[in-house]
Amino acid sequence: MITQIVFSVLFTLLHLFTWALILYAIISTLMSFGILDSRNRFVWSVSDFLFRVTDPALRPIRAVLPSFGGIDLSFLVALLLIQLVVTPVLVELETGLRFGVWQPLF
Repeated sequence: MITQIVFSVLFTLLHLFTWALILYAIISTLMSFGILDSRNRFVWSVSDFLFRVTDPALRPIRAVLPSFGGIDLSFLVALLLIQLVVTPVLVELETGLRFGVWQPLF
């Protein structure tokens, strides 16, 4: 029961973070092309919130990725990591803990 609640919250947070990454990529792209005005208070507050939420996860990826001439592809790497690594590991951990297949090492 507790494991279901914990993993449900983790999957919900991971899903919300994925949407925050996608929205941050869209808004930053629209701002860089001048479609959205960053001087608009609402646009600035939304982009600032999304930056503050996603930057701690994107900063280490940006440090490793080479420069692509001003194009930020770190959100793509983060999305791929979430979809290909984090989600399957959480699913395996949840099923192992729920059905007793996975045994902790300690």
